[in-house]
Amino acid sequence: MTLNRRSVFGLGTVAAATAVLGSNGAAQAQEDAEVEIERSPATADRSRKRVAQIYRRQARKAKGSWSSLITVADLDGTTKAAVDEDADKVVEAYSVNKIAVAVAVLDKVDRGLIKLDQTVTVSSAIVIQDTDGIFALDGAYPSEVTVGHALANLLTVSDNTAVRLCGLVVPALELNEILRSKGFVHTQVVPVANPNRFFLGTTTARETHTLLQKLVDGQLLSAASTAYLLNILRATASFTDGVRLNLTTNERLRVATKAGWFEDGRNEAGIMFSADNRAILIYSMFASGTFAGDKAVNDEDFSTTHPAVAARAELGRSMFDAVIKITTAKPKHSAKVYRFVNGG
Repeated sequence: MTLNRRSVFGLGTVAAATAVLGSNGAAQAQEDAEVEIERSPATADRSRKRVAQIYRRQARKAKGSWSSLITVADLDGTTKAAVDEDADKVVEAYSVNKIAVAVAVLDKVDRGLIKLDQTVTVSSAIVIQDTDGIFALDGAYPSEVTVGHALANLLTVSDNTAVRLCGLVVPALELNEILRSKGFVHTQVVPVANPNRFFLGTTTARETHTLLQKLVDGQLLSAASTAYLLNILRATASFTDGVRLNLTTNERLRVATKAGWFEDGRNEAGIMFSADNRAILIYSMFASGTFAGDKAVNDEDFSTTHPAVAARAELGRSMFDAVIKITTAKPKHSAKVYRFVNGG
């Protein structure tokens, strides 16, 4: 008997296809049988179908284990899932949890307990001598920086020393309690012997998504702190190697994002804004395990040559295109216009 993937589906069911081709072959056959969704649909429902289609394609190509939640908002503001895959699985968040750290700091700012312009000391002992961020590059300690400066470096260049600086104003146990009080029981840091230090801990794709959703809906922080946080995450200095890689400069300004990686984990979560600056798509993607290609190489590769990061880059372009024609009734968030200067 001669069968191709399309003819297998003539057998009538996915189960029959699986019996003939195996699970991987059946999955490929199912994709081959799908009608390609247009690149830029005119409705939210079609946008969700397009996002789901591209996600399946890219995640299977990259391999690994994925926990993801991606939603697209309807015109009336109702949020519906395009992708909901193991979204309640507790995963290592890595630097994606720096958003949660920033939320805890800004919560204390909102309550008047700390100020963005108050200073913290960058001592030689507090600096993590890694190759991430900028504090390890200063070469001159001690110095004084503001809490705002620490947050900006925490969320743009993902400076790990900035985590410790935030811990000076929000100790680990207090940070976890702030997050729990906001409903995030799995999005927690891991305390260590020093009360002002912690590992970045865990989350779930659903909790991280909910955090971002509440942020843009104005349910998490004050209006001023919300605008402050989104402005940093949307800045051109923020992470560009994943979802924002294949977008133009002005398109990147419509995406607030934060990535996180360590060992075999490659994560990213963020928000895409419509042309009129409303949160139209929210994504939360956590991937780990054995990816396509050489595992030893992958585990030491944090760039776009890693299969999972490359998948997010392809998905980012497709997600942006999928929602470019639609909008929602959700709150509007003003964006700063990028200004090109040459010093002076």
